Amino acid sequence: MIPEFGQFALIMALIVAVLQTTLPLVGAAKNIPAWISVARPLAQAQFLALSVSFGCLVYIFIQNDFSVLYAANNSNTRLPLEFRISAVWGAHEGSLLLWALSLGVWTSAVAIFSKKVPDVMIARVLSVMGFISIGFILFILVTSNPFERIFPAPLEGRDLNPLLQDFGLIIHPPMLYMGYVGLSVAFAFAIAAMLAGKLDAAWARWSRPWTSIAWVFLTLGISLGSWWAYYELGWGGWWFWDPVENASFMPWLVATALIHSLAVTEKRGSLKAWTVLLAIFAFSLSLLGAFLVRSGVLTSVHSFASDPGRGLFILIFLVLVVGGSLALYAWRASAIKSNTRFSWFSKETALLLNNILLVVATATILLGTLYPLVIDALNLGKISVGPPYFNSVFIPIMVPLVALMGIGVFVRWKQDSIHRLKKHLLAYLAISLVLGTLSTMAMPTFTLGAMIGTTLAWWVVLNMGSSFKQRFKTKAISWDGLKKTPRAIYGMHIAHIGIAVFTVGVTLTSIYSTEKDVLLIPGESYSLAGYDFKFIDSKRIIGPNYEGERAHVIVSKDGVVIADMEPEKRIYTVQRSPMTEAAIDAGLFRDLFVAMGEPRGDKGGWALRLYHKPFIRWIWLGTLIMGFGGLLAATDKRYRKAK
Repeated sequence: MIPEFGQFALIMALIVAVLQTTLPLVGAAKNIPAWISVARPLAQAQFLALSVSFGCLVYIFIQNDFSVLYAANNSNTRLPLEFRISAVWGAHEGSLLLWALSLGVWTSAVAIFSKKVPDVMIARVLSVMGFISIGFILFILVTSNPFERIFPAPLEGRDLNPLLQDFGLIIHPPMLYMGYVGLSVAFAFAIAAMLAGKLDAAWARWSRPWTSIAWVFLTLGISLGSWWAYYELGWGGWWFWDPVENASFMPWLVATALIHSLAVTEKRGSLKAWTVLLAIFAFSLSLLGAFLVRSGVLTSVHSFASDPGRGLFILIFLVLVVGGSLALYAWRASAIKSNTRFSWFSKETALLLNNILLVVATATILLGTLYPLVIDALNLGKISVGPPYFNSVFIPIMVPLVALMGIGVFVRWKQDSIHRLKKHLLAYLAISLVLGTLSTMAMPTFTLGAMIGTTLAWWVVLNMGSSFKQRFKTKAISWDGLKKTPRAIYGMHIAHIGIAVFTVGVTLTSIYSTEKDVLLIPGESYSLAGYDFKFIDSKRIIGPNYEGERAHVIVSKDGVVIADMEPEKRIYTVQRSPMTEAAIDAGLFRDLFVAMGEPRGDKGGWALRLYHKPFIRWIWLGTLIMGFGGLLAATDKRYRKAK
């Protein structure tokens, strides 16, 4: 009965979503207070129904109910409990239900925490979000029902994909989906403002905290995915420009532009049309990501399904959302137009340049991601667009963007003079060049790329520190002054420092990482980057649902043992899939990484892959700092004003 009850709850969620879409929207249009007032209760009722449905699916997996096809295909009685629970979203059907639940969380949160926003505005916002829920719940019920029965029920399940039997599956998809779906809130506010014909500073202020929180989730979700790939896939990389990686990165770039554009719209009433477009495209790119992952148009370790019918459903929904939004945008063009003016050297111009660079970067990634698919669809052959293309077009765009951070933070709104800032900026540029050069000289070799990257990082850190200090003008920094400083100011400075830390990590690990594939028999050693890797032996291991070999490698430097490492090579017993579990000795300034290949010869030898990865942890440290900054900004009490 549990599967049937879960499906019934999902159908009830669909019915509530239809009511949530129609009643408040008509009520707002016809000024019917009773219909407007039902928006919040309906949003919470929909979340409750989705929670019940999702809870039923979790219970099915915990109880090993293999009469449900989805559980039979993705679980097993020997699967540890934590992975049985995370297996709920480990494949297509369950991940879609998690997506719908995430949308329910956001919808309910908007209903609860937007008390100071006028009811008629919230009615329109929740109506738009209800429409999005209808699309995804229908998608689940029509093409991807996770509660479908199988008869006769098998005695044992086929097990979860071994690649997903990891802590990363527990936290990465929920975090990423909350970011993806969270962009629907900014989209809904933009659509609601256009429906009302009132795109003033208020709607931008109401959208800002929701956009920032979604950006934080997306930042952390992408970062967790990168970290998971780094330690799980066994190739020592943290980003490969995989199409599905790109599908999550593109909404992040546009959401970053949207955060900055919303600031201009709220504070100066400028860039209204541009801000609305960014809100539309940020969520549209999230839907595009869902299409790429679930349509079968590409092959990736991240993709869930290969059913063209499912892809067609999402494509139609994507066209409806984007087409309908742009049609409304065209209809309201006169109301969207901004009347404010600003000079070529102003904060508005700096933020507009920021937006342009981010959107151009997104376009280059979109081109590289979709171009091979278009060529294949037209039967013009198969081509592959990989890291060389993306690095060659993306990095040159990011360099001026990071440089702009150190300038834009000082420029005044509306109009400023470059002569006012020239002395300060030239002094900080000189200091940054000196510090960047000294930092690079401390590395094994001096390279221009490393000097540029570290100089940019110092440039951002120094200017952020100076900008924060200047807020106190001639007064000394005091505890009372710190308490009165808005959280958004803290958040802005901290997030940009996080980008500087991230820049250092990306630059130095990309340039100075070393790796070597070696064949070692017990007792042999290999030296890499000043570290001696000694292969002691390997032994047989048996896990709860796998068996394999575990190597023992001792790492020393200058005769001193610094790491005892035990990489594994596993064979999962149900699917007979081989998996590499790398051993990593992590540090703030370097990682040592050992992965097992295949056994060689009759003397107990193994092929081992050795890595030395300097500063790689700074990549994820930078994203954590960015996320913390975004969270501080989102909780600024100024965003909770009614007007």
